[in-house]
Amino acid sequence: MSEIIVTPTIRIPKDELTFTYSRSRGPGGQNVNKVNSKATMRWSFLKSTQIDDYVKQRIQSRWRGRVNKVDELVIHSDAHREQPRNTEACIKKLCDIVLDSAKREKRRRKTKPSKGSIRRRLESKKIQSSKKQRRKSVNLDS
Repeated sequence: MSEIIVTPTIRIPKDELTFTYSRSRGPGGQNVNKVNSKATMRWSFLKSTQIDDYVKQRIQSRWRGRVNKVDELVIHSDAHREQPRNTEACIKKLCDIVLDSAKREKRRRKTKPSKGSIRRRLESKKIQSSKKQRRKSVNLDS
């Protein structure tokens, strides 16, 4: 598999991704101290020709916590004890991020509240106000 198929129109070549491996944290006994199972994936998404400018801009704005100073999307995974499973987890996270960024946001239509909703809101405000008025202490000295 030389490319990752996110959607029928978005395919990310695997040669655009760079993987590094390091020691994982957490339980695992001696295995954790010996094996480099944590996967870190970097993707220079701004240089990619496979995604359009809208998706690039959305990745940069929505996922800015995962984008480093050289505009690489950095994804880590150490959920599994095996290196290949963590690599697959990184790829799955990448697909989720690209899918989320590729969604077009619907424009909001301005609407007026209905007369019934305005009436109900004002009624509830009157009821709340009367509750607060009843809570006040009555001054009998005046």
